[in-house]
Amino acid sequence: MSEYDLAIIGWGAAGFAAAIKASELTSNQMKIALIGTGPIGGTCVNVGCVPSKFLIEASKNYKEATKPSYRGITANANINFSEFMESLNDFVSTERNTKYADVIKNFENIDMYEGMAKFIDNNTVAVNNKDIKALNFIISTGSRTLIPEIKGLTDYYTSDTIWNMRELPGKIAVLGSGEVALELAYAFSNFGTEVHIFNRSNRILKGFDEDINNHLINALKTNGIIFHLGQNFQEIINKNGKKSIVTEAGTFDNFDSLLVATGRVPQIDKLNLKAAGISTDNGIVVDDSLKTTNPIIYAAGDCIRQSLKLETLAGKEGVIAVENMLGGSRTINMHEVPWVVFTEPNVASVGYTEAELKSKNIEYDVRTVELKNVVKANILNSYDGIAKVISGKDKKILGVHVVAPMAAEFIIEGVYLIQNGLTYDNLINAMHVFPTVAESIKIGGQAFIRDISKMSCCMD
Repeated sequence: MSEYDLAIIGWGAAGFAAAIKASELTSNQMKIALIGTGPIGGTCVNVGCVPSKFLIEASKNYKEATKPSYRGITANANINFSEFMESLNDFVSTERNTKYADVIKNFENIDMYEGMAKFIDNNTVAVNNKDIKALNFIISTGSRTLIPEIKGLTDYYTSDTIWNMRELPGKIAVLGSGEVALELAYAFSNFGTEVHIFNRSNRILKGFDEDINNHLINALKTNGIIFHLGQNFQEIINKNGKKSIVTEAGTFDNFDSLLVATGRVPQIDKLNLKAAGISTDNGIVVDDSLKTTNPIIYAAGDCIRQSLKLETLAGKEGVIAVENMLGGSRTINMHEVPWVVFTEPNVASVGYTEAELKSKNIEYDVRTVELKNVVKANILNSYDGIAKVISGKDKKILGVHVVAPMAAEFIIEGVYLIQNGLTYDNLINAMHVFPTVAESIKIGGQAFIRDISKMSCCMD
């Protein structure tokens, strides 16, 4: 049996962040076991945000080359999709080595074990027939794709396997309408693929107000994506290399490929958590300190019971779990956590939505600015979007929600506003660069004090 101060199960964003933070706080004196399966780095760098954003940016480049957005410019482009996907996977490999494999070499106090961990009691796990005992544990095993039960559902891609695709489909069906489904659908539509999105729900993204969703749907429709919402899947028919989607509304034929992106669920099934006295309920149950029902075991990232599944959140939770394990008392305010859908336009959000405030009977004011009022958006020929600022009756900013180009790059302003309890007066008084799309948030603040249609450029 090997004994450690800390054993971390899962070597993705949360696990690595926890291992590094624990090492930093103890001057590399803490003896740590880092246990995992599959490529190090977990979902994000290998099959999640890194390859998907590479795909999206390349697809935008291709679309702009084939369909320039400015009058007087003509161009054309060709794509060798197989070669492009090889370059994508090469990039992922480089980032995995740079951000994970090379980083871990700096910490001699960390031993790595490749294999599936299984609890055998409240402070011991078995990994490849080797027992590992620790004073504390952090579970950070992430999530896995959720595959729905549909008759005939075979030979499909998921967000984990789409990176093996080497032939660009002429027509693809996407099951699901969450952020992963929409981002991949958007990328393929840019490459010229005919994209159909199917979902049982009659709406897209959970957690956004309807006006945000409607603007995004309109933008994606303009990009050629066809939506089939509120459709119950009955069967998938595979015939002569093509697929048909059978729903209550009818049958949709001749799809070359099928992408299942119906969500992700915590990857905790094989850990034997009961042996360690750990409770679960759609994920590992933790308190505000990220401690499980076993007082020496913490959990972080996608494996815990929480709605947001983000690498940034997982990394922060890994750090906080370590700090609290060592006597700290840090917590996370989920209303200060930004999240983004990297379609074009981006959808970026932080803070309360109107729906949340109404459900809690919290009084609020809201102002919504259409992008046609933002000069830089007009320069970019991007008109279908909004910036929405929500304030309390005390003028403090409660939420910022944006559908706009590059919104991912400036939603941090909303984080600072909410985190520091600032008001729309503070927002207005902060000088913004002109012309930028980020100015849309300031104009949203100005809409509380005046009619912005009667306002000139760069006015406070």
